[in-house]
Amino acid sequence: MASNDLVLIDQILAERQAQRATPLAHDVAFETFACEQALYDRGLSDEEVESGVIGGNNDGAIDGVYVFLGDRLLEEDSDVFDDSFSTASVEVGTKLTLWLVQAKTTTSFTENAIDLVASSSARLLDLSADEKSLGKLYSEAVIARVRLFRDTLRKLATRHPKVEVRFSYVTRGETSGINTKVLVKAKDLESQFGSLLSGASGEVEFLGPVELWKRASTRPSYTLELPYQESITHDTSHIALVPIRDYLGFLGDGSGSLRRHIFDWNVRDYQGDVEVNKEIVASLLSPDSPEFWWLNNGVTIICSKASAVGKKLILDDVQIVNGLQTSFSIFNTLSPLLASQPEHSAFSRLVQVRILVTEDPVARDSVIRATNRQTSVPVASLRATDDIQRKIESYFLDHDWFYDRRKNFYRNIGKSSERIVSIPLLAQATMAMGLGQPDYARARPSSLLKADHEYQRVFSEETPLPVYLWLAQTQHKIDAFLHSEAAAIAGPERTNLRFHFAMLTSVDLMGKRLYNPKQLRPLAERGEFPQEDRMVALLAALRDLFTQFQKKEGAGPDKAAKSAGFATYVLSELKYL
Repeated sequence: MASNDLVLIDQILAERQAQRATPLAHDVAFETFACEQALYDRGLSDEEVESGVIGGNNDGAIDGVYVFLGDRLLEEDSDVFDDSFSTASVEVGTKLTLWLVQAKTTTSFTENAIDLVASSSARLLDLSADEKSLGKLYSEAVIARVRLFRDTLRKLATRHPKVEVRFSYVTRGETSGINTKVLVKAKDLESQFGSLLSGASGEVEFLGPVELWKRASTRPSYTLELPYQESITHDTSHIALVPIRDYLGFLGDGSGSLRRHIFDWNVRDYQGDVEVNKEIVASLLSPDSPEFWWLNNGVTIICSKASAVGKKLILDDVQIVNGLQTSFSIFNTLSPLLASQPEHSAFSRLVQVRILVTEDPVARDSVIRATNRQTSVPVASLRATDDIQRKIESYFLDHDWFYDRRKNFYRNIGKSSERIVSIPLLAQATMAMGLGQPDYARARPSSLLKADHEYQRVFSEETPLPVYLWLAQTQHKIDAFLHSEAAAIAGPERTNLRFHFAMLTSVDLMGKRLYNPKQLRPLAERGEFPQEDRMVALLAALRDLFTQFQKKEGAGPDKAAKSAGFATYVLSELKYL
């Protein structure tokens, strides 16, 4: 008889499929779910999870590949791959993580599955192996995702990154019944990962229905208790001195992991062992150091309500908007110490915490900007607080769509992913359909937010808000179609043609090439969207032209998709110019 956990997991998958305009193939749906749960504590968005799902033919028994530098997920346009990137900006010893996922709908864990991953990873992680040779065995998608790790490792060699390789093996089988031989081979695989280079480490985990349900059913809590030693109160807000032992408990989820979701609105990633964080750790651990809160700027929390009960503050809708470096340094340094040296003097030190109570989004954004004005913060990190971003979010909400200005905010409160749109996705959709540059959307999605001139072209006050909603809805319809049986397009080709196809559908509806999002206003006002029968014909034409262009230019798929000439070629051949 199936376990209750398995029944509930199947129910979650069925509900997610029902929410989709076009359901995914059953195995793809499970692979996506498995990857999401394997990396549940990394705080990835739905788009980031889907970007790493690569299951299919010649996948080497690997269904998901993710690469992290520190806590930051790497994609092909990440800064580290720019020619101008300075490796000196990466601290020596920064963690570089390769995370592999295998997802099977079978009800057991097998030796063969681990053997296949061991064989594939041995070849894929051999830095002397050239990609042409690997291409005879593995799909373009697998090679491209692992390339992120290989290239980063090569580029940062002089910074001696701390390398770890993790493998999550996910099935519908009970982990309590895993065969001893499978466990032995898992240990062998960990050793193989650790032998990648000196100092590397490996980890294998098994996830079955019990583990999947526990992760999937854990709703992030935004109502937390913060004990304090002393506080000053003005109106409803507070400044508190909090014992670090209590602040450590506030940061943790009770199972040894950091509550990453309470940092969703912080504009920085954790910077690792940079000098300022080394100083934070030193001032924590040194018995001769002055009081910690004398030397540290402290932490700023925004919440919707704060109630004092004794020497505790009960905080609703908690977001730490400043003090991420301090918080991560405290958690990473002292969590291991709590078990081995619970009486260490660091736990009795104090950290200053500002608790600002407001439900006004404008006030919240003002606080975020004001408390994050250090020169090390790039302007792009503050885009979410721009007035145009708030207007788009408000307009989407009025139409029951959710614009994720703050990453994962709407997912964490239970909104359907089918109606959630991130800032990067809306930027790509606008660049492809509204500005007629799908090559840019494909090649440099994050650049659309970093460069002021590009950002202002994409997010302009002159573009009517209904156009942004139309772009988001159309991109969702296009993505759903590209995952359907009617499209019958493989993952790597789908990735390369996704935004060219978006451009083509909008051009086909308008009958001409587009250069400004305002030109889409008639479609937005009429609520006119591409229809499936027409999309089938357009996709077939686009795929044929993609093959022709590659032969004509002597270019591979990635290079062709990122070429501005391909968009012009498509529109010219189809008589839209």
